[in-house]
Amino acid sequence: MKCLILAAGYATRLYPLTENFPKPLLTVGDKTILDWLVDDIDEASLVDEYIVISNHKFANHFENWAKTKKQKVTVVDDGTDSNETRLGAVKDIQFAIEKLNLDDDMLVIAGDNVLDFSLTKFVQYAKEKNTSCIMRYFEPDDKKLLKSGVVTIDEHDKILQMTEKSPTPATHWCCPPFYYYTKGDAKLVQKGIDSGCGTDAPGSYIAWLCTQTIVHAMEMPGKRYDIGNLESYEKVKAEYKGITQ
Repeated sequence: MKCLILAAGYATRLYPLTENFPKPLLTVGDKTILDWLVDDIDEASLVDEYIVISNHKFANHFENWAKTKKQKVTVVDDGTDSNETRLGAVKDIQFAIEKLNLDDDMLVIAGDNVLDFSLTKFVQYAKEKNTSCIMRYFEPDDKKLLKSGVVTIDEHDKILQMTEKSPTPATHWCCPPFYYYTKGDAKLVQKGIDSGCGTDAPGSYIAWLCTQTIVHAMEMPGKRYDIGNLESYEKVKAEYKGITQ
């Protein structure tokens, strides 16, 4: 299985901290955000290659980080150099698939979140379901739902509908940016793009995919810390205690 790490954004809301430095390499506690994610996943020996999808501006930072890791890490430079010219998450995923001729199951994750639970639980869930999968958590704040992917599910966790940033969210089940693609579904990303799925938010591909095949949504077993601005970064640094479950 490959792990694709989405790290091609420019984190403009964290300026000046990220004006010349990538958000995923910011430190939380004694590790970078990427180290927390990769070290956790690697404990289960489920992934044989980590692929960091970067923009051109920050690719060298990720290359230097990759040299410090014992795991196999490949950095893919998508060639963009500004927030205005970014490809968007779904096109970045397809760019990496084509660039590296990927043909495998994939764990696709945002490189700018930390979790207090192990992602191996999510991978195990996906393996048991034998379908592409996402995670979900209950979000009581209506305003936050407007900025998120939202799912409707049945009693077996099957996704009945998923929307991205809908003005009228159907439920309070919100989707964090962590996804599992089966090998077969990873081959459909370009078809999704060609069919008109959104390309900026990574969940847009899943919103399209669940209209084509069965996708399940696991209830998130812990907490996610999203680092969106300077205030949230300071809060995460103060509160995060690592993976506790």
